[in-house]
Amino acid sequence: MGKHARILVVDDDESIRAVLTAVLQEKGYTVDTAGYGNEGIEKTKNSFYNLAFVDIRLPDMEGTQVLAKMNETAPEIRKIIITGYPSLQNAVDALNKGAHAYIMKPFDMDNVLRTIEEQLKKQEEEKKYGKEKVTEFIETRVKELKEETAAQKKPR
Repeated sequence: MGKHARILVVDDDESIRAVLTAVLQEKGYTVDTAGYGNEGIEKTKNSFYNLAFVDIRLPDMEGTQVLAKMNETAPEIRKIIITGYPSLQNAVDALNKGAHAYIMKPFDMDNVLRTIEEQLKKQEEEKKYGKEKVTEFIETRVKELKEETAAQKKPR
């Protein structure tokens, strides 16, 4: 996955969007942006993103509301709340609404990049685990069907 990951930045501050876009594109990520919560939600309905940065305060809704809606539109997306208003309550609310990480502004870009890599790795592990579970289910179901078929063919 790594450097070809698709990242969505949802923040009403144009300079934040521009800085994150520049740094992340330089690192090889594909970046899309939204200035409003509803715009970000719509983008997750129409495109795949591995990860989303969501500002806690947006002009049209709270970032925690965006998280909750993204859980419906893109449950596989890794969500990171970004805020210039850090508080314990914000962190708890964000985690309860589905945030996978919480980063404070102004950004320490090394921390941002480290967090991205950690979240992408976790996403990859979840995908692998999901594939293993599906494979296991299919193999078990095939065995069950073979036994059912064999039982039906036996004379009574």
